[in-house]
Amino acid sequence: MKATMLTFTKQDSPIHRLTGATKLILFVVWSVTGMITYDTRCLIVMLLFSLVAFRISKVQFQDYAFVLYFILIFFVLNHIAIFIFSPLEGVKVYGSRHDIVHLVGRYTVTWEQLFYQFNIALKYAVVIPMALLFLLTTNPSEFAASLNKVGVNYKIAYSVSLALRYIPDIQRDYENISFSAQARGIDISRKEKLPKRLKNIISILMPLILTSIERIENISTAMELRGFGTKSKRTWYSSRPFSRNDYIALILFALIAISSTVITFYDGSRFYNIFD
Repeated sequence: MKATMLTFTKQDSPIHRLTGATKLILFVVWSVTGMITYDTRCLIVMLLFSLVAFRISKVQFQDYAFVLYFILIFFVLNHIAIFIFSPLEGVKVYGSRHDIVHLVGRYTVTWEQLFYQFNIALKYAVVIPMALLFLLTTNPSEFAASLNKVGVNYKIAYSVSLALRYIPDIQRDYENISFSAQARGIDISRKEKLPKRLKNIISILMPLILTSIERIENISTAMELRGFGTKSKRTWYSSRPFSRNDYIALILFALIAISSTVITFYDGSRFYNIFD
C-alpha cells in the first residue's frame, strides 16, 4: 500500500495554485450541477472538462488507484441494484418502451433503461473525478481555513483537517503492523484462502484501531492543554486571499453551471429524451 494514497501532494499545477476556498466552492457547485441534470449532452461536456482538469493537475494515478477501484465496486453494485429494484424506471422516465430482451418475470432489458443507467453512470463519472481532485490537490490546513471561511465552525473545520492529515499516518501504521505480522508468519497475500486472509487482516486491524485511539487521545489532550476551542474565532496560517486565477475559475464554473441548468430545464424536464 502506498503511503501517499489519497493524500495531498504538493505539485506546481494550475489546480494546486487555486486557493482551498475556491476549490471547495467549485466542488460544491460542480457536484450540485452534476446531480441536478440528466441531460446527456451536459454530462458529457462536464465529464470531458473533469478529465482535462485531472490531466493538468499532474496527479499520479497510483495516488488514487485503490480508492478508484473501491468506488468502481460500489458503482457496479449500484447499477445492479437499480435494475433489480426498478427494471423499468427508464420506461417511466422517458414515456416509451423499446424492448431488447426479456429475462424472467418482470425483468426486461429496454433501451430506455440502458439510457437511464448510462446517464447515472455519467453522473458518477462527472462528480467522482472532481471529488478525488479536490482531496488530492488541497492542503488539509488550507481546506480547514476554507471551511471556516464559508461559515463552518472552526472546531468542525479543524476536525476535518486532522482527519485528512492522519490518512497517511494510518496507512503507514497499517504497513508497519502488516510487515510485523507477516514476519511472524501471518499471511495476508492471495496465496492464502479468503476466510483465512480475512481473519489475518482482522488481526492486523485491531492493533491499528487501538493505535489510532491512542493517537486521538494524545491529540485531544494536547489541544485542551493549549486552550483550543475557548475562543469563538481563530486565525488561519494557511489561509490565502483570492487571486486572478481563482476569480477566472469561479466565473468559468459559474458559466458551466448556469448553461447546464438552462439547457437541462429549457423544455420543462431535466431528462434529455432521445426517444421522442
